[in-house]
Amino acid sequence: MTSAPADPGTATPGTAAPGPARRRRVPRAERESQMLAVAEQVFAEHGYLAASMDEIAERVGVSKPMLYEYFGSKEGLFVGCIERARAQLLAATERAVAGAATPADALRRGLVAFFRFVAEHRRYWRLIRQEAALTPPAAAAAVEQIRQQQSAFTAAMLTALADVDLTEASAEILVGACERLALWVEHRPEITPEQAAELVMAVVWTGLGGRVNAAQS
Repeated sequence: MTSAPADPGTATPGTAAPGPARRRRVPRAERESQMLAVAEQVFAEHGYLAASMDEIAERVGVSKPMLYEYFGSKEGLFVGCIERARAQLLAATERAVAGAATPADALRRGLVAFFRFVAEHRRYWRLIRQEAALTPPAAAAAVEQIRQQQSAFTAAMLTALADVDLTEASAEILVGACERLALWVEHRPEITPEQAAELVMAVVWTGLGGRVNAAQS
């Protein structure tokens, strides 16, 4: 007489009953990074006003209440995306200028890093530039912090390398020139980051380089 096959839903003596597979608990920092990455895509695709928290939550694979738990509001999520971009841009610039031999080399490397970052985030960069003014003040303030960050970094970098006190105004002029050129390059995809950097160097370094050379002579 053969025994009946065991019921897969029951446990045999001495063994644990099978249960549903346990889902890996995602650390908060990793989950937040996922949310920001997906939100950046959705904001870039639809614009800030038309972007849906429901769509963002669905793409991430979390509930909408969890999005609000992390960021408080759609504006908070948008600001989080801008702050993420600001941190990524600074990290990219710092990596690029590490080991630069001269002030001109450091500036060129930093410029290439900036224009490469803009090219790699083209749609989102356009969004934060065009729509931040249409969103609540916190978003516009976050965009302004990107400008201030790059201005301060550029001034500190050149001051350290060239041992010359570059004024805030010089750094602001440089950052403003890059921002406007990035807008021009946006409609000319044939212009590479390296070419864009050389355009800035050709116009801006004439003045800055003269000050650096005078200080070093």
